[in-house]
Amino acid sequence: MKKYLIIGGTSGIGLEITKLLVAKNNQVIVISRQKRNIEELNNVIFYSADVTKPIEELPEIDDKLNGLVYCPGTINLKPFKNLKIDDFKYDFEINFLGAVKIINKYLNNLNQTDGASIVLFSTVAVQTGMPYHSSIASAKGAVEGLTRSLAAEFAPKIRVNCIAPSLTNTPLAEKFLNSESKLQSSIDRHPLKRIGNSTEIAELVYFLLSDSSSFITGQIIKADGGISSIRNH
Repeated sequence: MKKYLIIGGTSGIGLEITKLLVAKNNQVIVISRQKRNIEELNNVIFYSADVTKPIEELPEIDDKLNGLVYCPGTINLKPFKNLKIDDFKYDFEINFLGAVKIINKYLNNLNQTDGASIVLFSTVAVQTGMPYHSSIASAKGAVEGLTRSLAAEFAPKIRVNCIAPSLTNTPLAEKFLNSESKLQSSIDRHPLKRIGNSTEIAELVYFLLSDSSSFITGQIIKADGGISSIRNH
């Protein structure tokens, strides 16, 4: 039985990853601020922690890990003139520094296995400029740089990849999809004429964690319905 660490594994994409890994007969360690939605799942170990707190407050894990997924994120969309320095700091703390702390804390656990895999999350807005995304795109741009640097440094022992979705139907994105007009507007922007969902992103994460992707590292994989690369209207 393989063992995976999921940060933010109680909601949205993180929850779907947790469910999928359990369904595939793996053990999952979940670190999140609140325990919810996972009480009925078998083979799940839960620790309560906040990634914005000092690294010393993260739980100690003695077991070797086959993979790590960092899911916490923000969607802070505002005109640049309305963003405060604290907005940039908060997005950077959650999206980038949190990932750095987690990887730093549990790197030895990953090094105890051969072929371990780390999966991080970016956004389509890093490589495709979009208005009102300056804070989140800056923070996620740092995540993409971290992905490539660590993939080079950790090879061949640990693979590191990053998924860059467009707007996905999750609780985090609810305020952008909570009316028919907002939902339709988002659908229309995508060449595939729909938005992504947590289940299909979780399947992509599972592939990147599995041995089936053993020749893939240092990649930013776009799961965005074609919005970043094609126009069909």
